Amino acid sequence: MEIPVFTVDSFTNLPFKGNPAAVCLLQNALQDDLYQHIAAEMNLSETAFVIQLNPADDFTTGARFGLRWFTPTNEVPLCGHATLASAAVLFSVKKNMNSAVAFETLSGDLCVRQRGEGIVMNLPLNKPSNQDQDEVKPLLEAAVGDLPIQDLCYCKNSKKLLVCLADTCDRSVLTSLQLDGETLMRSEKSGKVRGLIITIKGAPESQPGYDFFSRYFAPWNGIPEDPVTGWAHTVLAAYWSEKLGKKKMLAYQASRRGGELELEVKEDDRVDMTGQAVIVLQGTLKL
Repeated sequence: MEIPVFTVDSFTNLPFKGNPAAVCLLQNALQDDLYQHIAAEMNLSETAFVIQLNPADDFTTGARFGLRWFTPTNEVPLCGHATLASAAVLFSVKKNMNSAVAFETLSGDLCVRQRGEGIVMNLPLNKPSNQDQDEVKPLLEAAVGDLPIQDLCYCKNSKKLLVCLADTCDRSVLTSLQLDGETLMRSEKSGKVRGLIITIKGAPESQPGYDFFSRYFAPWNGIPEDPVTGWAHTVLAAYWSEKLGKKKMLAYQASRRGGELELEVKEDDRVDMTGQAVIVLQGTLKL
């Protein structure tokens, strides 16, 4: 069996920035254990599998595909950067004739369209609710120490804990945090957290005018720190839209690689998430 495979840097227009994802193009579905073996072999935060649903529609002509995402350790129900990467392969490499395509996923149908140099993904919005600090106190101490916390929220749908630091904390405070994945997992006593978002308010009046910054950690999914995370921004978009009173926002995930996301909260509990992508590797998996 030969499977076309690509490495794509998402949420950036530069190689070696943003978040790398592997994308595999499949004419037919695989056995579940094989998806996981391939994802472990690729050893990136996510590997996406784009699956033809109709033999008559190939990757150039089809407008609807199956899509699954796997970390090195498990399948996940949503992954923004690997969805962006999948669409970039279809549009840029396969020259898909459609201006928009739809993916059938564990999170329902996800529509993706081209807009200028970017790709717009329409994703479900994940609204967080207030979280009692005492329930996750050991995890907070391991993550941010004695830094002042302005808000603490939890998103049940995505199992993500959102920590918003006080406005007195600037971007340098966020980027200087050094979190250990093993310590985070040992400190998580509630059993409900699968991802940790740490965020601060941005400075939209400056240039390029980011509304907020964030970092994201998911050692529970085999990802010590994810460079740029679409799924986390479905939570962040809901949180910051309410806090800032804005529907359109520009966000920056302040990891070492870094990446930029344009967000627009829609009325139907969805969010349009726009980013660019760069294809840095193309090859063939031989199994």
